[in-house]
Amino acid sequence: MSIQETIRKISFFNNLDDEQVDLIASISTTSTYTSNSILYYESDSNNNLLFLVEGLIKIYKVDKFNNEIFLYHIYKNSMISELTSIKQNDIYCFSNAEFIEDSTILSINFSKFKEYFLSKNILNIELLEILLEKTHQLQCIVNRELVFDATAKVAFMLNQDLEMFNKLKRQEVSFMLHIQPETLSRVLKRLTRNGVIIVDNGKITIINKDALISIFKGVGI
Repeated sequence: MSIQETIRKISFFNNLDDEQVDLIASISTTSTYTSNSILYYESDSNNNLLFLVEGLIKIYKVDKFNNEIFLYHIYKNSMISELTSIKQNDIYCFSNAEFIEDSTILSINFSKFKEYFLSKNILNIELLEILLEKTHQLQCIVNRELVFDATAKVAFMLNQDLEMFNKLKRQEVSFMLHIQPETLSRVLKRLTRNGVIIVDNGKITIINKDALISIFKGVGI
């Protein structure tokens, strides 16, 4: 696959013409990573704008006791970089990024990207939309960690990311939500008993989405 074809797989670049895609390609590289490898550590910095073309990334921090604190997943067709300034060329990492699946990364020279595109008001709106989405994602993390109780945490993840919930082992879900496995089991049984979900061979299906949303709606949102 050519780098132009790789760029075309990322919706961020959908409005670019062929000449503009070629220009992006001239300042970009692609890299592949295997599952469980590390993309970057907290406090690292680089001068590239990173996009996940294929695969899955886990974003996490480590506390003073060396405990891993899960933050969120990054899915394919998404920007990875955490921008805090457009003026600076260096992009700083505020968390750790680990590949959960074999993945492909698109790296774009940030300085050249600003010169060739942002300075000409090209892709500015698309970048703003991504930054606003990341702000909303941070709000969801705050709710999950500081506002939601265990039931709201589980309901929110089922509503937002059912596919990932079913893909992971229950112990992994408990770890992500920072609740005990026994607590997760009790919540799922309660949701089943109340007719909100059904569980078949370990896979969850939502049968009353309104009831599910009502569990966390209005709680810190």
